[in-house]
Amino acid sequence: MASQGEIQSSLVCGCKGIRSCLICEKLNTEINFTGKETPKLSQDFEYNLSSRRAVRYVDGVEESFPFPGVLLWENFVTEEEENELVTKMDEHVWRESQSGRRKQDFGPKVNFKKRRVRIGGFCGLPSISEKLVSRMNEEPQLSGFKPVEQCNLDYNPQRGSAIDPHLDDSWLWGERLVTINLLSDTILTMSLDEGCGQFDQGEVRVNVHLCRRSLVVLYGEARHRWKHAIHRKDIHSRRVCSTFRELSAEFLPGGEQAEMGTQLLDVALTFRGVPL
Repeated sequence: MASQGEIQSSLVCGCKGIRSCLICEKLNTEINFTGKETPKLSQDFEYNLSSRRAVRYVDGVEESFPFPGVLLWENFVTEEEENELVTKMDEHVWRESQSGRRKQDFGPKVNFKKRRVRIGGFCGLPSISEKLVSRMNEEPQLSGFKPVEQCNLDYNPQRGSAIDPHLDDSWLWGERLVTINLLSDTILTMSLDEGCGQFDQGEVRVNVHLCRRSLVVLYGEARHRWKHAIHRKDIHSRRVCSTFRELSAEFLPGGEQAEMGTQLLDVALTFRGVPL
């Protein structure tokens, strides 16, 4: 029998290790893909935008707790802008990524394990994003937001696209994570493995509903404590998103790598980029 490495090398997807998509799962039924979503004990809540609380109902009784660190901006882009954005993205190559996603990266070359960053072939964010970044700065929570990296992701139910629960790096990336959700509604699942406050039995999950053409910002505890994910079951049609990341304090004025940060921002904000 071929080894997992030999089989993975022949796949037409970008999955590696334990991660998988519908393509490699169907082609290679002899592999036990441990990356599949498996049911486990959890307490599920819905994020309430008006109260900014995580809410659920048990036997008709409301249970809730404060859930700070999420900003939702509905209709951040118009339908016309959405069409323009996706058309521009589709003019570039989409590279296969893990768990059934495809991606386009506009950012520096980074080795997070060794904590090394270099400009490499990075030539800036795409031109079409300049007006979006300007619009973001109109929101007080995003005042002064200067993204140094943009990652476009393409999700499709036929590929079983998803992204596992994770925390974004905080050595290079700063306080605010900004994502624009395009083409379809979905659910951003926030999770805490060890429970939360009085709800300490198993994992706690908070579903944040993302409308088509909306923008979501994660900051504070939602950025640094709660993991976030997009589950396969919540992708019902093509979904495209753009995530923008700013620099951490280490790369800003006064930080140990401020000079590198200045160089990165000078390149990023030319808005002349092509995907790497």
